[in-house]
Amino acid sequence: MPNIKIFSGSSHQDLSQKIADRLGLELGKVVTKKFSNQETCVEIGESVRGEDVYIVQSGCGEINDNLMELLIMINACKIASASRVTAVIPCFPYARQDKKDKSRAPISAKLVANMLSVAGADHIITMDLHASQIQGFFDIPVDNLYAEPAVLKWIRENISEWRNCTIVSPDAGGHYTPSQDW
Repeated sequence: MPNIKIFSGSSHQDLSQKIADRLGLELGKVVTKKFSNQETCVEIGESVRGEDVYIVQSGCGEINDNLMELLIMINACKIASASRVTAVIPCFPYARQDKKDKSRAPISAKLVANMLSVAGADHIITMDLHASQIQGFFDIPVDNLYAEPAVLKWIRENISEWRNCTIVSPDAGGHYTPSQDW
């Protein structure tokens, strides 16, 4: 795969390595550190000039630090003349804040979309957005992938009594409607 570079943020390096392995590529060199005042510093350790760059960084765990690290990585690649930068964000940060539900409440998912675009992202790949409307917050392409088909396949192949199982949501707002092929 010529002209493709994959970089990992610090949120989920195992996932990034599995993606690179699956594609038969090496992860790009990147060094992330914190200054004494807790500012994030990112150094891309190889040329990305003219390359199609993918940055894998999830919006879970230390959400604010991970988001800032992603924004800096996107910007660093753009100003280093990457041809295209795709942010692979399995868990989109601030996705639950996707509408104005009270006066003076922010639509933080829209703010994150704006920040990603301003940082220089050309494309976003994410999974199972809290609300599909978030895709409309962007002026760049967004691919919202769905885990359901892969999860159902795994359940069928690995749980012998899957027909007698119940799927339980981790929170009261969650729900699941089984597909007809379930």
